[in-house]
Amino acid sequence: MDYSRRFIVKPGSRVRLRDSDAAITVGVDDKKEARKRLRKNVERLGELQYTLYAEDRRAVLVVLQAMDAGGKDGAIRKVFGPINPQGCRVTGFKAPTTEELAHDFLWRVHRAVPRRGEIGVFNRSHYEDVLIVRVRKLVPAPVWRKRYRQINDFERLLAESGVRILKFFLHISKGEQLERLRARLEDPTKHWKANPEDFEERKRWTQYLRAYEDAISRCTTAGAPWYVVPSDHKWFRDLVISGILVKEMAEMHLSCPEPKLDVSKIRLT
Repeated sequence: MDYSRRFIVKPGSRVRLRDSDAAITVGVDDKKEARKRLRKNVERLGELQYTLYAEDRRAVLVVLQAMDAGGKDGAIRKVFGPINPQGCRVTGFKAPTTEELAHDFLWRVHRAVPRRGEIGVFNRSHYEDVLIVRVRKLVPAPVWRKRYRQINDFERLLAESGVRILKFFLHISKGEQLERLRARLEDPTKHWKANPEDFEERKRWTQYLRAYEDAISRCTTAGAPWYVVPSDHKWFRDLVISGILVKEMAEMHLSCPEPKLDVSKIRLT
């Protein structure tokens, strides 16, 4: 199953998350089989990451966005956890600091873009500046409306500089979110995850859905595509993300550099 074609949002199209089934499991119905395929994908991803690191010419940026409890942390743990940490860096974007607010909204994001040879993973991202700021009215509408164009320009710069950009919206249903938030209250091992703001933000579900629809539709491009990943089933979410990553990185035709010396002349004693 080519998940990249199945779940990509094509440039110029209009995504409607309200009509998208968050619980589908296309191409696999068995959790055990999915986890077996995930292990193979992660193993292959590790090989590709090694070559990306050795080549040291390009980078990969993975953007993860979701509603609260959407599974960003879980996806990072399952898909990227086994990768060599020397070549994979995760950046989480919380509420901006005073220093960050003193600059343009992309300043803190650009600083976190992966170096050549790295996979960079954004847990939330610059898209918060057309999502929460819009829903919570943190900046005037004329300000955040300009940011779609600015984001596209920024991502075009990265793509033209050798950064492969893959953006994933982890799509969960409102019912699934309720179950996950409830688990944070009922399971003592998850109490630390309980955040009053998450429960308050749930009341704005429809507003966030519309904001996501606009952001994804306006900012999916050939060089920085969005993928809407059905994520009610965590095992399917991880399989899709890992499968797309493997396919896209394989298509980069990565290669290890030529040695700087003639290794055949080296004699060990």
